[in-house]
Amino acid sequence: MEYKNIDNGKTGMERKGFFLSGMVVGLAVALLITGLVYLGTRLQRLQRAGDSGVVENMTEEDSVVDSRLIEKIQDLEDTIDDYFYLRDVSEEELADGIYRGMMWALEDPYSEYYTAAELNDLMSETEGVYYGIGAHVSTDADTGLPKISSVIPGTPAEEAKLRANDLIYEVDGESVYGLSLTEAVALIKGEEGTQVVLTILREGASDYLQVPVTRRQVESPTVEFEMLDDKTAYIQIIEFSEVTIDQFTEALAMAKGSDMEGLIIDLRANPGGSLHSVVEIARMMLPEGMIVYTENKSGDRKEYTCDGKKQLDVPLVVLIDMNSASAAEILAGAVQDHGIGTLVGTTTFGKGIVQQIIPFTDGSAVKLTISSYFTPNGRDIHGVGIEPDITIEFDGETYYNTEDHYDNQLEKAKEVLNEMLGQ
Repeated sequence: MEYKNIDNGKTGMERKGFFLSGMVVGLAVALLITGLVYLGTRLQRLQRAGDSGVVENMTEEDSVVDSRLIEKIQDLEDTIDDYFYLRDVSEEELADGIYRGMMWALEDPYSEYYTAAELNDLMSETEGVYYGIGAHVSTDADTGLPKISSVIPGTPAEEAKLRANDLIYEVDGESVYGLSLTEAVALIKGEEGTQVVLTILREGASDYLQVPVTRRQVESPTVEFEMLDDKTAYIQIIEFSEVTIDQFTEALAMAKGSDMEGLIIDLRANPGGSLHSVVEIARMMLPEGMIVYTENKSGDRKEYTCDGKKQLDVPLVVLIDMNSASAAEILAGAVQDHGIGTLVGTTTFGKGIVQQIIPFTDGSAVKLTISSYFTPNGRDIHGVGIEPDITIEFDGETYYNTEDHYDNQLEKAKEVLNEMLGQ
């Protein structure tokens, strides 16, 4: 990912055009970078069950993998082999289906199985470069359909005029209903120069929209910065990946070097990301004390704190909306609990749980929900979200239908900041 300046005197929001109110809240996940995640470092040793039905270190008494299960799986495989006629299905595909089925049984939209290829794609995207359309995609909670949560500036998605909260109904004529987010995203991505046609459901549109998009290499910035005027700095954090730490550090240094008197941080449509990233960024702003703490199924608590040596010394306004999730909510919640800034916008998504990616020695991995997190004051925001100090709905009608993309939420943030500055 590269740090990119904003040109033509427009904010990152004006260039992205990715906010639209009134649509249902989705599961806040970046394109294959899902919610609040950290990568497990321990590798799991895989061993196929033998004729005895025993997996290493387990007996039939304490594991679902027993001789009856293996016999049932063999019966299913034989039945598919004897009767299924639409296409040939490989042993690898059937095996992957078994693994995905175990994740499905958890009834947790955030827990997922990755093949080796899918995990490799995930890791490459954390480096900020992939081949696709240039949109972050989440899962809409009410419909189960993939939803565009934000559009990366200067990408095919922006050029095709896709918008935040567009629901993806079909990809190249294939329904995506019932697919996992990873499976849906795999259909959208593809080789550079190829075209994908998305069938879109958009609020206010009378019919489905057919949107052709040509795939190409996408470099996704995670931070954008500009001075809105001589005294007001604007920093947009698009997602929290590992590269975000350095990008935010640079942006904050540029803001201080420009003698900012007040700061606006934009977390709208930020789907979250790395726990480590948001904690390090919080340490650049917060006073001494708690940033966030987590608790796992055993009740073990892990605290992430700040020494306060880099506490922000200018007034702060943070923009949030219904697509601000996970790591974005950690930062917003810490700012609110410590009272160092004012939250402006609409209630956040409400994702207060943590996932861990656990890789296996065959190159595959699982992502599992492993704990809940709590704000410094002990608030559990899961399913609830964080309410802004000042509520203002985004005026998408005006934004998308005016030449200068008038952003009423950003203008409100400027107004609030000016009041804090006594102007």
